[in-house]
Amino acid sequence: MAPGRTRTWQSLRGALLLAAATAAIGAAIILFAENYQVRLAVAAYLNLIMVIGLQIFMGNSNVANLSHSGFAGLGAYMTAIFATPVVIKKTIIPNAPFGIAEIELGTVPSFFVAVVITAAIAFIVGLVLVRLSGIAATILTLAILVITNSIFVYWVDLFRGAQAFYGIPKVVDLPILIAAAAVAIVIARLFKDSKSGVQLRASADDELAAKAMGVEVRRMRLIAWTIGTTIAAVGGILTAYYLGTINPRGFHFHAVFLTLAMLILGGMRSVTGAVVGVTVISVAMELIRGVESGPEILGVKLPELLGLSGLSLGIIIVGFMCLRPDGIMSGDELDDVIGRVLRKRRAAARIGGAQSRG
Repeated sequence: MAPGRTRTWQSLRGALLLAAATAAIGAAIILFAENYQVRLAVAAYLNLIMVIGLQIFMGNSNVANLSHSGFAGLGAYMTAIFATPVVIKKTIIPNAPFGIAEIELGTVPSFFVAVVITAAIAFIVGLVLVRLSGIAATILTLAILVITNSIFVYWVDLFRGAQAFYGIPKVVDLPILIAAAAVAIVIARLFKDSKSGVQLRASADDELAAKAMGVEVRRMRLIAWTIGTTIAAVGGILTAYYLGTINPRGFHFHAVFLTLAMLILGGMRSVTGAVVGVTVISVAMELIRGVESGPEILGVKLPELLGLSGLSLGIIIVGFMCLRPDGIMSGDELDDVIGRVLRKRRAAARIGGAQSRG
């Protein structure tokens, strides 16, 4: 088998292994968890899809991205605009431009229209973004987040401003989110190990050397930016289809820092790291919320610690950037870890066999 095909097969096998593990956790939650735990799992899988989208660009290019939540919001609002029944839209956005209040496409067509529109906007924005690097590129992504949020808030005729956009069909449940997360994992892993992904990571380590070797850095970044942003938008679309109502606050700074902390904790350069980071922080944040509300322990009522969850996110980001900048998984994937464990066991078995024969 050709080296390229071997690498692709190994990548696909690793992706399917991680996707299967992620799906198995979700299946166990569906079968055995209580309703509130299922709702927590829904939030975790929605975050996972957006974190994977963030990892595709940020983990391979090493350029911090603070705009992914804005694109998730764009996907959510595009879905809301086209999928919400006309009867409701005539009530909540009667003055929408282009006759949008009279258009209803249905849930599946609206999904694809939202994906196409968001991907096209991401591509256009990416043409500018890939010309920058380092802090300049990060500042631009922050500006994009501010711009998208301002559009949602101040274009009242189309997005309802700060008010909730309701009436969106609720057609998504946990099994659909598990399947979507599995597909996102496969896409992210295949891109990471593809020629484009390898070249992009090489340019992240040494951009000048990569350019000298003929790597089209801007093109690689544009591909990663468009794919990653589109996946983040899918996370926003599924959020709208699950909740049935959205507002700009759900796609602003809190969502950015939460998903960013998840990726940093798990390890930016690893798709498995994205899964680990989402899992660890989702569990930790639920425990912190319990402390934040002032629980009673051994008969002693603790005071409320409002804002503890936000403080904890900040500590996580700063702490891991200082102490372990590569995250829990560093650049390793699940199949890499399993492979190392099996090799060590085989080596130990060979040594043991040699000693017994001696």
